[in-house]
Amino acid sequence: MSKRIQSIRGMHDVLPPASSMLRNIEHALQAVLQQYGYQEIRMPILEQTELFKRSLGEGTDIVEKEMYTFEDRNGDSLTLRPEGTASCVRAGLQHGFLYGQPSRLWYTGPFFRHERPQKGRYRQFHQLGVETFGFASPDIDAELIILSQHMWGKINLPQAPKLEINSLGTSQVRQAYREKLITYLQQYESELDLDAKQRLHTNPLRILDSKNPDLKNIIQNAPSLLEHLDDESKQHFERLQELLTAANIEYSINTRLVRGLDYYSKTVFEWIVEGLGAQATICAGGRYDGLVDQLGGKPCAAAGFAIGLERLAALLEETQLEEPIIDVYMILMGGQAELIGLALAIDIRGKLPTHSVVINCGGGSIKSQMKRADRSNARLAIILAEDEINNSTVSVKFLREQRDQETISQDNLVPFLNANLNK
Repeated sequence: MSKRIQSIRGMHDVLPPASSMLRNIEHALQAVLQQYGYQEIRMPILEQTELFKRSLGEGTDIVEKEMYTFEDRNGDSLTLRPEGTASCVRAGLQHGFLYGQPSRLWYTGPFFRHERPQKGRYRQFHQLGVETFGFASPDIDAELIILSQHMWGKINLPQAPKLEINSLGTSQVRQAYREKLITYLQQYESELDLDAKQRLHTNPLRILDSKNPDLKNIIQNAPSLLEHLDDESKQHFERLQELLTAANIEYSINTRLVRGLDYYSKTVFEWIVEGLGAQATICAGGRYDGLVDQLGGKPCAAAGFAIGLERLAALLEETQLEEPIIDVYMILMGGQAELIGLALAIDIRGKLPTHSVVINCGGGSIKSQMKRADRSNARLAIILAEDEINNSTVSVKFLREQRDQETISQDNLVPFLNANLNK
């Protein structure tokens, strides 16, 4: 007997009822985006490797360690997308929608990073991303944060996430700060862990985001980027805080919040919750005004965020992981009943499109079919046997209520269901 093939480590199957909950989360978030006037964009899963090297930065963990990269049959280097922003900018440059009328866009789908799998972190994961182009002022930063907070209320998170914000300033400010930070950290080079030593001259800002407790004091005493901002970045950040206060959104300033990607500038933010271990961030984003220019376009203001859908699902699974409700289960006894039942089910689905109808398939006794109906979590069963066929009726048995079984004419079935299923 041949060995059974298993799924790849870190790339997991999503089975019912978890798949239903994930779909419901996606629909809820998308409904909020529609309210705010955002439109969907769909990008390919594969991109040229150079896109991510140029956008994310050669010294980032994603490019150095985590990308799934290979050569295709033509010898081109391709990469499974590790994030969505670079792909969205590439699409904007390719199709010319970054200039003129500002854009508000969203997308969702799978992304890929070769990380160590753990709760809330997988090698194939799903995100919902939001990107805006052509808005230079901090009002769009505030809108993105307000919009994301609206989403948490929409899906009824069991605990309210906490908002952290920071400003990274312009690329010029960040480059000058980078040199000051390197000079400071070099004093403690012997005390740095291996990751920090590797990042010291390639991506020193990422050291500020280290979770190593041994580096806590060194990081806390490091010079603050906020103290080195230019006037424009300071005014931008101060205005953002005024807008958030006016919207009654609580936040804290985290001067060590730097984000892991090279393209961020000015505003950065994260929504953080407890209960996910090390993976406490469920949503992160900010401005990336220099990325379009970096990828070969004319300068274009841009801002956005991404939400980890598996992390939201992990927070909700204990309170909302329920079997989806089936409205009607049709129990059909015999060949003629199957023909009539099929026509009735089509009629119900056409006239009551928000309600679900499951037809028993595979035959069986009325007892076995009733067991299937009960296991399906159906609200009621419609029984069609010899007596019902002869009298052009159906029997209706309520499976979740203490009610007597009723006999209904087939012609009156849809109005009866409409009245009883919408209570």
